[in-house]
Amino acid sequence: MLQAFNSGNLSLYQEICKAHSNALSAQLALVQNERNLLEKINMLCLMEIIFSRSSENRTIPMRDIAEQTKLPVEDVEYLLMKSLSARLIEGIIDQVDGVVHVSRVKPRVLGIDQVKCLHDRLDTWIGKVDTILLSVEAETPDLVSS
Repeated sequence: MLQAFNSGNLSLYQEICKAHSNALSAQLALVQNERNLLEKINMLCLMEIIFSRSSENRTIPMRDIAEQTKLPVEDVEYLLMKSLSARLIEGIIDQVDGVVHVSRVKPRVLGIDQVKCLHDRLDTWIGKVDTILLSVEAETPDLVSS
């Protein structure tokens, strides 16, 4: 269950709940806080949705969030407001267009897959910087000396 929360994997959480429903039902604290746990896993799922996108692609349709969190589209706005108020994300909800523009997601402990994803993004960024550098050097050969 801890892995599901750490990775923001709602499907894994639901599978664990189904597979171990008897054991989980025996834990009073889990039964009493079932709604809170579901809310938290949805918030972590939202953070993972955002983290998995590049910084240039952080305008996310609410219907995409609804699909991945398995929430009705009407409840996505509440999830976003809750995440914004908890300062897990920073951004602007555009209800008219049905999107959220995310400018920041709170840092958290990264798993191996997330570190690999970050590595790939850094490689892409380095490639873009190198391309821009070559372009600037080609346009201004007299001003830039190697």
